[in-house]
Amino acid sequence: MARPALRVDAVLVQAVIAGALSFAHLHDLADAAGQDGWKAWAYPISVDLLLVAAWRRLRSDGPSRLAWCWFVIALFASLGANVATAGFLDLAHPPAWLRFGIAGWPALAFLGGTLLAHSTGDRVPVPPAPAPEPEIDVEPLPTNAPEATSIPAAEEAPALPAAEPAPAPPVPAALVDHARKVADDHHARTGSRIDTDTLRARLGVPPQLADAIAAQLT
Repeated sequence: MARPALRVDAVLVQAVIAGALSFAHLHDLADAAGQDGWKAWAYPISVDLLLVAAWRRLRSDGPSRLAWCWFVIALFASLGANVATAGFLDLAHPPAWLRFGIAGWPALAFLGGTLLAHSTGDRVPVPPAPAPEPEIDVEPLPTNAPEATSIPAAEEAPALPAAEPAPAPPVPAALVDHARKVADDHHARTGSRIDTDTLRARLGVPPQLADAIAAQLT
């Protein structure tokens, strides 16, 4: 059985080269600041370990202010060492602030590593996912439902016969004679025939009786 050919991962090779260069730059900077011997080699290890610890905390526990703070500090230390060794600083005569920063780095790295290992940090709150809407089961209508029966239209009611006029009430003869005198008097004074309303008012009788008297006066 043939052995599989060795596959070279370009990303891994690039990471090894970048890490070696950054490691060497940190060593040179620490050595120029007066940290000779094994101490110069310990500085790059401390910076890279703090960077890896902060990144691992971000990957495992999610975003937090604590992890992001120490990740930025370690990245700034690594990036600053790479830039400083490119000729921007006179490493033969390093400035006082560089010596101060290199000397204080071990205490700062120890504090950052301890906080990352033994503190939960402030995680960035993640908004809760919206609750799913409840499903509503709709029951289908039964196929054997009785059909709606049409309501027959109401039959037209038979027309009622027209009401016959009520018979005229009987009028006493004395009342007719009195009504005739009233009508003659009205005609003599006005020159016109008396109407039914005036006759009813003069006699003080109901409308039907007044109509009956007026019919007999014509």
